[in-house]
Amino acid sequence: MTSATFLEQTTRILFFTGKGGVGKTSLACATGVALAARGKRVLLVSTDPASNLDEVLGIRLCGEPTPVPGAAGLFALNIDPEAAAAAYRERVVGPYKGVLPAAAITSIEEQLSGACTVEIAAFDQFTKLLGEPAATADFDHIVFDTAPTGHTIRLLKLPGAWTGFIATNTAGTSCLGPLAGLESQKELYAASLRALSDPMLTTLVLVSRPEKSALEEAERTRTELAGIGMLKQLLIVNGTFAAQDRADEAALALQARCERALAAMPEPLSKLPGLAVPLSAKAPMGVRGLAAMFDSTPSGNDPPSAPSSPPTRPGLFELIDAIEEGGKGVVLTMGKGGVGKTTIAAAIAVELAGRGHSVHLSTTDPAAHVLNAVGGDVRGLRVSRIDPAAETSRYTAEVLMNAAPHLDTEGLALLAEDLRSPCTEEIAVFRAFADAVADNKDAFLVLDTAPTGHTLLLLDAAEAYHREVTRKLSDVPEAVRELLPRLRDPKFTRVIIVTLPEATPVHEAARLQADLNRAGIATYAWVINQSFSATGVQDPLLRQRGAREAPFLAEVEAELATRMVVIPWTAAEPVGPERLHEFVRQTRSQEAVAG
Repeated sequence: MTSATFLEQTTRILFFTGKGGVGKTSLACATGVALAARGKRVLLVSTDPASNLDEVLGIRLCGEPTPVPGAAGLFALNIDPEAAAAAYRERVVGPYKGVLPAAAITSIEEQLSGACTVEIAAFDQFTKLLGEPAATADFDHIVFDTAPTGHTIRLLKLPGAWTGFIATNTAGTSCLGPLAGLESQKELYAASLRALSDPMLTTLVLVSRPEKSALEEAERTRTELAGIGMLKQLLIVNGTFAAQDRADEAALALQARCERALAAMPEPLSKLPGLAVPLSAKAPMGVRGLAAMFDSTPSGNDPPSAPSSPPTRPGLFELIDAIEEGGKGVVLTMGKGGVGKTTIAAAIAVELAGRGHSVHLSTTDPAAHVLNAVGGDVRGLRVSRIDPAAETSRYTAEVLMNAAPHLDTEGLALLAEDLRSPCTEEIAVFRAFADAVADNKDAFLVLDTAPTGHTLLLLDAAEAYHREVTRKLSDVPEAVRELLPRLRDPKFTRVIIVTLPEATPVHEAARLQADLNRAGIATYAWVINQSFSATGVQDPLLRQRGAREAPFLAEVEAELATRMVVIPWTAAEPVGPERLHEFVRQTRSQEAVAG
């Protein structure tokens, strides 16, 4: 399929989804720009809690359609979770003000103060755009730029989940307060479900890099979302690469890696209509840069600058030295999807275990790639994942068991009904996160966290629980009660922000650090991953990418990080214990090697 065919044959609604860092936002924006250039009126919507739509388009967005300068007919908006939550609370509580006692109103408002409410409120905005024709009547196309895959799968399954919950709930209440607040949305959720499963109306665009893990996640997403009726699907492989300098070993290795991944693509995925987008010399930003993404002719690339000798900085080996010296505790890898958090977490865990320490490596990421990254047994290392389904089942059983002595049969049935709410999963995962942090007295705990937005939901939940605990200490597990103080203790918790030397990943990481600072959680180190400027490449395109890294490396070093590690792009994928150990040693600073 060519880009022209894709644009000519596209449906009214498009969902761009995939593993973090594969280029969903760039491709969604490029599609919006291209459709607008064909005379269409297009609404571009981000459902990502950590949206970077503003930066890619070069404008400030809000919760209402905003015209994009330089692209007549293109409008964009971010679904603002906090504003949506405030509007949702008012819609639920408003009808009861002046009717119920003040104490009852306060109780309902407390129920609506958590992360669950933020999620359902943002979901309401999403379903309005999908299921209410009048909301998007002015547009020919609606293009959704979604969060990384795990969050998106949950979002797209919610119309069915909430429709089923409302249909079978007889209690009149839910974890989101009086059920009337949801009942009024029942038809909207049903309409959204119909829109998602209509192949004449909606296309799921699976975005991947030519990498094994990204293609495997695209296949998993294809299967899960086909299961809820999203059968019109398309695959875009972003960042395909062919070496120009046949003497550049790094460029040849990158090309070979791409070719191997594409050759091993899961068969059902390979049968989808597909489109390949070549790797560009720079990240596409602004309307002009985005317009070039679907241009098959080479853009006027800048001449490559002369290779420079980057300053020698501490490597990952020295960072692990510092973590080891600080003693046992929690190490959190955090950042935008696709920056290499899982690889860095696995490398730290395997190296610490190799040094004789007891280490627990786990993940809060719904996609859970840590097992694949470690790829084998390591003495002293235990690998696990926080499984949402298992944790929800365990949490539900615990709540029912604790309540059984105090409720009759009818009361237990009503409680069980309430626990079937989709919000229960968020609470259960948070509880498991708190337990994992608490259960590390005799080991290092390395936690590979989900892409930024989901992780911040967990930390927001920690803040909300902490506020509640200061008012009422009963019935709160010790692990939950102690979570936020533990995360705020820099001797116990070491937060490592992982990013790439590019504008969007660095600036999103900076926002993440600011959010952590507001929560009283300090950043221990920054890891700048996959740097071409630190690799010594000669291929023209890769040299251009390396030359453009300089301002972002300088920004992190001068303004954001007290400790920074730069990791060169490496030809071999660091998967498995031996390669992870080798990866750590390859990133050792020259002074350390000489010493």
